Amino acid sequence: MAEATSTLHRLWEQRDRGGWRNFALAIAVLSAALVIALFSAAVAQQGRIVLAAITTAVALGLAGWVAITIVPRLAKRTSLRWLVYQVDYKLTREGIIYLGAVFILVLAAVNTGNNMLFMILACALAGILISGVLSRAVLTGVNLHFDMPEHIFAEQPVLAEVELQNEKQMLPSFSLRVVGDPKSTAVKGSASNAPRRSDILSKPVFFPYIPRLSSSRQKVEVTFPHRGVYRQDSFGIRTRFPFGFFEKTRIVDSNLEIVVYPRVTEAEPFYDVLPLISGEMASQFRGRGHELHSLRAYTPTDSARFVDWKVTARTGHLMVREFAREDERRVLLVFDPYVGPAPTSSDQESAEQASAAYTESFERAVSMAACIAWHFNKLDSGLQFRTDKFSTPMAPASQIIYDALRELARIQPNTSSVGGTFLDALASEQDFFKIIITARPQSTIPSALWSSSYFLFIDRL
Repeated sequence: MAEATSTLHRLWEQRDRGGWRNFALAIAVLSAALVIALFSAAVAQQGRIVLAAITTAVALGLAGWVAITIVPRLAKRTSLRWLVYQVDYKLTREGIIYLGAVFILVLAAVNTGNNMLFMILACALAGILISGVLSRAVLTGVNLHFDMPEHIFAEQPVLAEVELQNEKQMLPSFSLRVVGDPKSTAVKGSASNAPRRSDILSKPVFFPYIPRLSSSRQKVEVTFPHRGVYRQDSFGIRTRFPFGFFEKTRIVDSNLEIVVYPRVTEAEPFYDVLPLISGEMASQFRGRGHELHSLRAYTPTDSARFVDWKVTARTGHLMVREFAREDERRVLLVFDPYVGPAPTSSDQESAEQASAAYTESFERAVSMAACIAWHFNKLDSGLQFRTDKFSTPMAPASQIIYDALRELARIQPNTSSVGGTFLDALASEQDFFKIIITARPQSTIPSALWSSSYFLFIDRL
């Protein structure tokens, strides 16, 4: 009782005085028009045709005045958003059974003329009407918000949060499901230039009850199988409330766009490459300073010019000098998207297999580039990432890592005949060690690059 009183008090405080004034005026004028119309009918029966015509015209004039002046004012003050909701209907199995029973009742009532059957039929038809009205009320006044983490990696599950807000003043909402709309979802930039269909929300999220003027949140685990840009134009809010005869889905527009980074799981191929990269970098950066840092045992990869012969003679073991570096380790990671012309074949099956292998090798290269960038991010090295159309500044890896991963999420194979030529300009940059991932033939790579770079060839990954 107290809750009902507070609700009435809040509605009274929030009332639209101008709207209620116009409504009262319209009711009063229409009531007067009804009385005049009844009077016109009475005098017409008495044969007073002129008076009846005049009073009829007055009644019609009053009704027309209300329609022209008062009704537009009331319409402007009324929210009609619920009328423009797009709702899709689907008949459920229970609904099919129910409609079958109604059809049998129709035949029985018509053939027998039994009043009790007509009453039961009326109740059954009223159930369908009530189901439609209640489900429509449940779906209206509900807003959807879908939140995702800022950074998402392919093949790694993340927690998304779905929120439904019930903005209705008096009515709660029951038994709602939020579903993805597969008709409007596509992922671009993953494995080919053609968009690939996929759901951002792959399973429904259930909300049993949302009170009036409140919201409810649910967390759902989402996994994206491929890198790329995922876009979803709409979600669906679905319900079978109250009887389950129909499944109604309200379409909610969405501008959700998610950039999914490449997979950065450090698998076996990465661990095969990492020692080679580390060895090349060690030989590149060791000994650049002049201040003695330490002495250590000789290893087969050390240069003989760093052997300390005096300490070797004294200890009887080969010892080398290590010098402190005068500059921090800086790495230039280069990804060359040029892969050459797409494979062709007269045999359709062979062409499809060649295209699949072609795409798979490029995806492995993208994942390898992401793993290397993430590795140097964990080491907090200086890093610069570069492609044929994109470049970050040389900075601590933590500052540019997500820019690099975002570019790798969108990158596509380049089949241009002049692709890969941007590598020629790297030969003059000798200030930092370069890791270059490319499909360019070795014979076309400038010789100056080999002394300061480590190459990973896409077709060998």
